Amino acid sequence: MKKSILILVSILLLSATASWAQDLPHYKRVVKELSSAKYQGRGYAKGGANKAGKFLEKEFRKAGVDEVTLQPFTIDINTFPDKMELWADGKKLTPGVDFSMREYSPGVKGEFPVYYVDTLNFDADRIFADLAKPEYQNCLVACEFWFTYKHRDVFSKLQKAGECPNAGLIYTWASPIKFFKAYGHHVVDKPIIWVTPEAIEGVKRVRANVDNVFMKDCEIFNVIAKVEGERHDSCYVFTAHYDHLGNLGQKIFYAGANDNASGTAAIVTLAAYYAKHRPPYDMYFMAFSGEDANLRGSEYYAQHPLVPLSQIRYLFNIDMIGDNNPVQYCECSDEGLRGFALFEQINHEKQYFKDLHRGELAANRDHYSFATRHVPCIFLENENGDAFQYYHTIYDNWKTAVFDSYEPVFKLVTDFVSKY
Repeated sequence: MKKSILILVSILLLSATASWAQDLPHYKRVVKELSSAKYQGRGYAKGGANKAGKFLEKEFRKAGVDEVTLQPFTIDINTFPDKMELWADGKKLTPGVDFSMREYSPGVKGEFPVYYVDTLNFDADRIFADLAKPEYQNCLVACEFWFTYKHRDVFSKLQKAGECPNAGLIYTWASPIKFFKAYGHHVVDKPIIWVTPEAIEGVKRVRANVDNVFMKDCEIFNVIAKVEGERHDSCYVFTAHYDHLGNLGQKIFYAGANDNASGTAAIVTLAAYYAKHRPPYDMYFMAFSGEDANLRGSEYYAQHPLVPLSQIRYLFNIDMIGDNNPVQYCECSDEGLRGFALFEQINHEKQYFKDLHRGELAANRDHYSFATRHVPCIFLENENGDAFQYYHTIYDNWKTAVFDSYEPVFKLVTDFVSKY
């Protein structure tokens, strides 16, 4: 009987250790919570980002960390929390499905003729001449987005008051329609509407009723948890951004289950793991806000660090790992490259992923704020799987959430820390 009890106790202890190693149920619970309607897309206009930050503060404390610090800062940001209505030749379009707004667009109200740019026989002078004609006064100029990007010197003039008499622009983007925040720190003169090609094809007139709210000095904060190690002269840092796109009108919000509830949930469970298994070095878990507003949270922290950046042994930025691609995408700072060989060695031995694909360092993720300051760091993102197609769309939600990459990322990172 005693032997049976000892065996049962041993099994329970092993099960408990395994559950702390990579706690998938805990991970899923955090992803589901952060992507729920309670937080309205973790944006700024309705306070969703700050509500999510308070939830994370509680989660870190429940995980057993030693300290939690809220690091406040402010941003200027353009938002769309109110009226969001658009009709194409009388047919009402659906926000987030048929159309969205460019992040730096003002509101727009009224009815407008549509002028279609001839991209096959593109002639900027002819466009300006056409727009001076009475029938195109106060029109919306429609064109495929990537074409406007290629000829942005011309289309930037169409955004400015006094340059041309058009009322605004319509950029077509293939479904699913996307929404961005990165350049929402300012507002241009004229409205810019993203529309699917199907929604605008052949349309002669567009009626709009869209409000924007520009938030000056919007108060948000980073959530920083600490687990003390045996040594305090160096540390590891785990980062993820918890903010997302917020609202598109009163009824639509961007849940962001993959972007980036997935990475945020990962650092919460990593904090729980290291609180249970005390590490040799201090561990910091940094949930940044303002990432979707052009890396504002990570940049603020890098300028106002709680621990000297020179003490960071290695930083892991975990973003959009809620997917199922067998190849893991990575980026490294120059100083972080010395650790990449170890990542590859571990992955080769354990076969967590089929391969690690290292791309060039890009300036659109939070690790960049540290990479430019010579911090050894790696960015982990599982892209081009089933969930990636919904990036920055209303379909990135709990229903489309994928969890395949969580455990291999967790194991890859913790194995690295144990050997580096």
